[in-house]
Amino acid sequence: MDWKVFGATFALLFVAELGDKTQLAVINMTAKHQKPWPVFIGAVAALACVTLIGVLGGEAITRLVPTQVLQKVSAALFVVLGVLMWFGIL
Repeated sequence: MDWKVFGATFALLFVAELGDKTQLAVINMTAKHQKPWPVFIGAVAALACVTLIGVLGGEAITRLVPTQVLQKVSAALFVVLGVLMWFGIL
């Protein structure tokens, strides 16, 4: 196991997910149903499935697109989305 990659992935996703719409949805579901464990298990299962799709998709894309190109395109998309959000377009 590559613990450096594991740690970097964990830290990146942990910070990125704090306060996002998924966390707000989980808070809402827990408040509404008053059953934290089923909400937790459902959320973990859903996030695991979404992550699996991302990992498999990322692996497939890197077979077609060089990693350096993919990183630059991803960075550009993040910047564009950030600018659009800044101006309230998104």
